[in-house]
Amino acid sequence: MQAIGHVLPIALAVALSSVPIMVTIYILLSPNRSRSALPFAIGWVVGLFAIVSVCALAAQLVPTPRGPRRPETAVGIIEILVGLALIVLGILSFRRARRAAAPAVPKFLDSKRALGPWKSFGLAFILNLRPKGLLLAIAAGLTIRGDTESLTEALIVIGIYTVIAASTVVVPIIATLAAPARMEPRLASAREWLVRNGEAMTGLIVVLIGVVIVGMGLARL
Repeated sequence: MQAIGHVLPIALAVALSSVPIMVTIYILLSPNRSRSALPFAIGWVVGLFAIVSVCALAAQLVPTPRGPRRPETAVGIIEILVGLALIVLGILSFRRARRAAAPAVPKFLDSKRALGPWKSFGLAFILNLRPKGLLLAIAAGLTIRGDTESLTEALIVIGIYTVIAASTVVVPIIATLAAPARMEPRLASAREWLVRNGEAMTGLIVVLIGVVIVGMGLARL
C-alpha cells in the first residue's frame, strides 16, 4: 500500500519529537506517575488519532481528479507548501538550540507534581496542536487523501500512523509502570540527553521530513 510507505516517515518524525518524550519522562520520574502516566498516554493516542483523522477528512475538500494522466496537482502543491514550512520550522529550532546558552526545559514541566489524571490527559491532547505537530498531521492527512482509495484503507493507514507516532510515549510508560526500578535510571539518563540535544535533534528530523514531503508533492505535479 503506497500510502503506508508515504506516511511512515511522517509518523516517525512525530514519534521522535523531543517535547512529548521529555514530558513523558518528567511525568514518569514524578511522584504522581501512578495517577498521571496512563491518562497522558491515552490523551496522546486519542489526540494523534483525532487530529490526523480531522486533517484527512479536511483534505477530502481538496479537488484531486484521479486518472492515469491527471496528476493530483492541488494535493501536490499543498504538500510542497507544508514541506517548506516544516523545513523553515526545523531550521529555526536547530538554530535556537545551537544558540541557547543553557538547555531549555518547557516551563509547564515545573508544575509536573500537580498534574492529575485530567490535566495529564488534556496536556497530552494539547501537545498535538503545536505548530510542528499540526503540520505533520496535515502532511499525513494529505498523503492519506492522495494515496488511499477507500475509507477502510484510510482507517488502516491512520491506525498505523497513530501506533508508530505514539510508540515513544506509550512504550516507556508501560515499561516504567511494569518495572519502575529498572527503568528509572534509564529515564534519568534519557532526560539529561534530551535536555541537551532534544531540540536540535528534532529540528534536524523536521528538516529532513520536510524535504521528503516536498519530494512527495513534486512527484504529484
